[in-house]
Amino acid sequence: MNKKEMLEHFSSFEKKFTELQEDLVKLKTNLVQLVEENHQLAHENHHLRQRLDDLRSESESESEKTNGENMQAVGEGYDNLARIYEEGFHICHVYFGTPRGEKDCIFCLKFFE
Repeated sequence: MNKKEMLEHFSSFEKKFTELQEDLVKLKTNLVQLVEENHQLAHENHHLRQRLDDLRSESESESEKTNGENMQAVGEGYDNLARIYEEGFHICHVYFGTPRGEKDCIFCLKFFE
């Protein structure tokens, strides 16, 4: 290998090395941007999950209040129908409100199951 070839080879190697350095700088810049974006998204995700948990807690507490009121109303209605049945009237959808007589109605009894 003569001196000219060696110099050309060295210049080519230097050019490739410079290009690799530039690529490495670009990759490093992109990596920094991705890490920052990942950190921001993780932070935002944490806050959104916390907000969602808060909303669920509020919803559950309101639901419990509503369910408690509904259960009391349902309980009262159930008791009223049981009283009407004991007084001798049908509470089933087939004969509702008509006198039962002395026999039990299987449709009315199904209601109590």
